[in-house]
Amino acid sequence: MLTKEELLKFEEEIKDLFLDKKILAPVHLSGGNEDQLIKIFKDVKKQDWVFSTHRSHYHALLKGVDKEWLKSEILEKRSIHIHNKECNFFSSAIMAGVIPIAVGTALGIKRQKKKNKVWVFFGDMSAEMGIAHECMKYAGGFDLPIVFVVEDNGLSVDTPTKKVWGESGKKAKIIRYKYEREYPHQGCGIWVTF
Repeated sequence: MLTKEELLKFEEEIKDLFLDKKILAPVHLSGGNEDQLIKIFKDVKKQDWVFSTHRSHYHALLKGVDKEWLKSEILEKRSIHIHNKECNFFSSAIMAGVIPIAVGTALGIKRQKKKNKVWVFFGDMSAEMGIAHECMKYAGGFDLPIVFVVEDNGLSVDTPTKKVWGESGKKAKIIRYKYEREYPHQGCGIWVTF
């Protein structure tokens, strides 16, 4: 397991390469969350899957991705799309995009009766999106081997996440009623009893 100092040193090196114009693509650096991640990754096993975001360098390194391999991927303009099959590591810059992929992987693991599990990391803005809620509800409802990790820095890009979604804390007005439908899902067929 890498130390906090090793993680910081790696990001500092990437920062310097970026400032020296050796990386000609976006990079999203981490900082300030080393202690939390090191603690979480103590529970991540070698055979587990890790799904990450555009800010994936720490996740990749802590999952066991080789530093030099990762640096070469970043230099090849793939900082926000890191995929390493040998380490069961996948990342995407699509907002909340890895969450349903991670749930699908967890479903596959359960159906194949394997012992490993999935860890999916995403930010507080993604955590507020509908797809995150749907995936968490589905994973819980089917008892899938997955852990959802919300990395909350309070920002959606540079806007406070609470400002994006509203700060009032009020719930939307919802009306829900139950009924028995008369017709099938589509068309006007008839119900058949066996």
